[in-house]
Amino acid sequence: MMRYVLCFTKFVILLHKPSTLDIKDPEHPYSLEELKVVSEDSIEVDDKLSHVRVVFTPTVEHCSMATIIGLCIRVKLMRSLPSRFKVDILVAPGTHETEASINKQLNDKERVAAALENPNLLEIVEECLSPSFQTWT
Repeated sequence: MMRYVLCFTKFVILLHKPSTLDIKDPEHPYSLEELKVVSEDSIEVDDKLSHVRVVFTPTVEHCSMATIIGLCIRVKLMRSLPSRFKVDILVAPGTHETEASINKQLNDKERVAAALENPNLLEIVEECLSPSFQTWT
């Protein structure tokens, strides 16, 4: 399995900073990478099988924004990758009290589409994906 870099004949997509890891946390002025919600090691890419898997770790077991975080990761990848890729977004095992439910929601095309039709959710996602956020250093 190749990690982080997908090579195509006419272009290269990096699943690396500032791409997938540069997503603002919905509740804090930090990126998901800075909060260790996602890391390079949590991203797997298999170009031959056209498959990407991202496993993320919510900051607390009862994180109310875990579904939003996963949705942000999914939207970022939907916008970055060719449509041939199947994307799986998963909560790291044992890191959230409703892990199975969140995983089911994030990997169900109809639920994702319905979530993105909600203007309030879409606004939150767009804010998290905005490249203009400032982090504290």
